[in-house]
Amino acid sequence: MRVVQILPELNEGGVERGVVELNREFVKNKIENFVITKGGKLASIIEKDGGKVILHDVCSKNIFTAPVRILKLRKILKEIKPDIVHIRSRVPAWMVHFAKPKCKIISTVHGANSVNFYSKIMVKADRIIVPSNFIKEYIIKNFNADESRISVIFRGVNLENFDATKFESKEKLRNEFGLKKDDFIISCVGRISNLKNIETIIKAIKILENENIKLLVVGGVHPKRKKYFEFLKKLICKLDLKKSIIFLGSISEIAKIYALSDVVVSASIKPESFGRSVAEAIALNRPVVASNHGGVKDIIIEDVNGYFFAPLDEKELAQKILMAKDLKFDGYSYIKSKFSLEKMCNENLKIYKEVLNA
Repeated sequence: MRVVQILPELNEGGVERGVVELNREFVKNKIENFVITKGGKLASIIEKDGGKVILHDVCSKNIFTAPVRILKLRKILKEIKPDIVHIRSRVPAWMVHFAKPKCKIISTVHGANSVNFYSKIMVKADRIIVPSNFIKEYIIKNFNADESRISVIFRGVNLENFDATKFESKEKLRNEFGLKKDDFIISCVGRISNLKNIETIIKAIKILENENIKLLVVGGVHPKRKKYFEFLKKLICKLDLKKSIIFLGSISEIAKIYALSDVVVSASIKPESFGRSVAEAIALNRPVVASNHGGVKDIIIEDVNGYFFAPLDEKELAQKILMAKDLKFDGYSYIKSKFSLEKMCNENLKIYKEVLNA
């Protein structure tokens, strides 16, 4: 089988990580995998893992350059002769639509796209993959997508990286980050943005009023988000929480943060299409308190591995954090059964085979 995945760029993000991980698994399964993209820092990983990257501008929305770029894409696809073209964004979807390759088209709708004609192209494929039941319901309601062509395939967690048995004790991990053994550690992971609703977590920390509490905020600050970052720092000063809130910036070994935490919080205002960080934390047996909407509702089982709270309710969040810290569960086995990378890969391959045999 010969597969082409097309996405705008290969930089940081859940979509990009998914393409890299699928490429690795496809190569293991003797599937020829090509990735057409404008480029990005993850492109070298695709090549290193055995896939092939073809650089082409499938990112620009410039309608004046579009005809030339579409003709070039048509030529590239004729040379590859793929069995499947898997589109992962709207610009590539439109370019493939006009390039008219002689193969089956799969689309993955990764998020709740704006409701308009431009976005509707994502539901015009032979089969549609979505990462959660939330997105499935969204595209049926807003784009009149054919339910019979939709498959929910949860994003996969690479369990090699999120296995609690491979980490040192919580105490040793805490020492590495200058934290005390008896600190009550709450963490939130993701690029610092107002959509992550970090101010509600900070207000919840104030309500808890525990001198041993520490909130670890893990994620970089985009230049466009500096104003929000400054707002957070002023709020921390106002609430006298300087000793309780620690901004760690971007960290590559994110599993360590989950492993040393007592509770992980995902407080997004906007419903997330899946919630990979939630699944990763649970895989390491860490309870999660998350906003009561979006794809995380497929992951968290209340009273078992976490709780939900109303997104802007810091009082409920504080209460649920205290409830969550006492939960004990086998998160690794649960994530392996429903949300593993291997399962995601196998389900994608199953869709490809069904489309080819139809």
